[in-house]
Amino acid sequence: MAGFAVAVLLAAGAAGCANEEPKPAARAPYAPAACPAPTLPGVPALGPEFSCGYLTVPENRARPGGRTIKIAVARLKAAAPQPRPDPVVWLTGGPGGSGLLDAFTVSRLSPAINTDRDVVFVDQRGTGRAEPLLSCPEIDAFTRRAVTMVATDPDTTRKGVEATRACRDRLARTGYDLSAYNTTENAADIADLRTALGVKEWNVYGVSYGSDLALQLLRDHPQGIRSMVLDSVVTPHLNLLEGLWPNAADQYQAMFAACAAQPACQAAYPGLRAEFTATVRRLNRRPLTVPVPGQAGAPPTTVVFDGYQLANMVVVAALPPWALTTVPAAVHALAAGDGLPAARTVLAGNSPPGFVGWGLFYGVVCREQAAFTDRRKVQAAGQAALPDFPDRVLSLPPQQEFVARIFPDCAAWDVGRADRRVTAQTRSDVPALLMSGTFDGPAGTRWAAAAATGLSRSRVLVFPGLGHSVFDQSACARAILVGFFDQPSGGYDTSCVDTLTVPPFTTG
Repeated sequence: MAGFAVAVLLAAGAAGCANEEPKPAARAPYAPAACPAPTLPGVPALGPEFSCGYLTVPENRARPGGRTIKIAVARLKAAAPQPRPDPVVWLTGGPGGSGLLDAFTVSRLSPAINTDRDVVFVDQRGTGRAEPLLSCPEIDAFTRRAVTMVATDPDTTRKGVEATRACRDRLARTGYDLSAYNTTENAADIADLRTALGVKEWNVYGVSYGSDLALQLLRDHPQGIRSMVLDSVVTPHLNLLEGLWPNAADQYQAMFAACAAQPACQAAYPGLRAEFTATVRRLNRRPLTVPVPGQAGAPPTTVVFDGYQLANMVVVAALPPWALTTVPAAVHALAAGDGLPAARTVLAGNSPPGFVGWGLFYGVVCREQAAFTDRRKVQAAGQAALPDFPDRVLSLPPQQEFVARIFPDCAAWDVGRADRRVTAQTRSDVPALLMSGTFDGPAGTRWAAAAATGLSRSRVLVFPGLGHSVFDQSACARAILVGFFDQPSGGYDTSCVDTLTVPPFTTG
């Protein structure tokens, strides 16, 4: 879930907000096309069960007659010979992730999300196979190097901001209105897509940032939305940055309590909670450099652990699900001076080069999140949640590496501030199901509960032992989702949640 601010430059002048809500285009043309090749090496092409195309939309709806851009779409055919008329639209996270990359994985999971409905995957504006793709090789290169630096060193921040500014300046020279890559325009794109496809009514699935997008879609363009599933919930009415350390604290509490409840884990790591905090404090004073041998074609590298890197490693472990069960062993080993398991966890959490559409990432997070808070408030929230952590550790928000420098990055990206209405809570009586994992530090269970207060026909399900993106990790969650879309007003079976237990932690 990491997601944050984009820029405006050159053609747009300081990215201010239009005074009127962007509306869907009167006629947004959709043109079928061959399914595009994957954006990352090693990812297979979409098969014949998919049909693809491009939706053409205004880049900035406040500027009639201005530039148009294209949104890439892949539609997965329902398995049933007579599918239901209301498809599912899949809104992926990031901001800046690729929905078409999700499409390949999701189409092979069981139970199948397309059992009796088509599923529409979208590469949101500025991402994946959308045109343009607002990627930043400069930031990708720095992110790979950043793990070799002390995270809390001001020189690390300086180098990161230089990479961000270099990308912003390059993209600005192309003439793209970077301020237009935001959730308000993004939601209008999705509303346009429904009508362009001739869909009278559909169901919405949003994960991580996609849940924020889904909620703003429901708030601003409720027409044609039959039901909604929100996974690993981010809600527009709570500031994401101020919630990151409290969410991390909840994850620490849940994981260490779960370890204590497992006899093998408790026996192997009897003082894990205290050991973790003590090691965060020690590494804050004396960082540890960990050599990592090359493997699977990756060259040797190093990972530097200061207190922030360790605290953040646990949060990032919620992103590649396999890493969650290894966290206690990695923390214990690092406390004893062996940082290799923790270093491998950090490296596994890094996004591959070319994966993130940074234009949308910064456009959303800077304009809609960072612009409504500051470093002091984020640190104060961390101090309240984790009073034993050093202030230097809490001075950087947790999440994937690039989130740590979000405030100076946003100053460099310079896209201004969104209208306050983007932070309004979504209130609706559309049936909604909200799903969270107890180990999800990036998007904790408290955000799902908060979002549900505005959704009068909603239900929150909490899945024990799962991290970020419950759908990906749990066949139980997938079965519930299919049942909910069939019977969103009630009657779908959730009993499998009661059978779930926290997976055993590794102790070797």
